Amino acid sequence: AKPVKTYLETLNWEVLPHPPYSPDIAPSDYHLFLSMAHGLSKQRFTSYEDTKNWVDSWIASEDKEFFRRGIRMLPERWEKVVASDGQYF
Repeated sequence: AKPVKTYLETLNWEVLPHPPYSPDIAPSDYHLFLSMAHGLSKQRFTSYEDTKNWVDSWIASEDKEFFRRGIRMLPERWEKVVASDGQYF
């Protein structure tokens, strides 16, 4: 983390403080993982390879618009995080 902080200082960016983990910005709460979790609900894997194959297959089964939609939803989600002023929503 220190090398990243040092590098950001060289860019003269204003770095905003944030907690190391915040449940309202956890990747698992976003479009991709919520959708993937739904597909995983009835799955049982016995090996890493089975898991990897399922994830690869699931990603390949989604069209480009699915991923675009998830990316386009990010700014609204970030605005909610900022507007909540540190409170979980």
